[in-house]
Amino acid sequence: MIRSKISRDEIYHIADLAYLHLDTEQAEKLAADLSEIIGYVEKLNELSTDNVEPMMHAVPMENILREDKVRPSITKEESLRCAPLHDGEYFLVPKILEVD
Repeated sequence: MIRSKISRDEIYHIADLAYLHLDTEQAEKLAADLSEIIGYVEKLNELSTDNVEPMMHAVPMENILREDKVRPSITKEESLRCAPLHDGEYFLVPKILEVD
């Protein structure tokens, strides 16, 4: 059973885990907000789910992706022609990593 009241100490513990610094006013507000949220979630426990089948998604899911098909593509020369920089064989890009 979840209790609906969150203490300020629990809020500070959660804030520490999240590397957050909260002042007293923020902790009090957060405690009240979380207590209200948990109270609402506790109301869901009152619902009967006896005749509800377990499901992964609330709505039916379908794969809307097209089937993979091999099709003609552009040649290397055509693709290099569109590149801002190339050496005739490869695309040239700025060096961003230094290797020792």
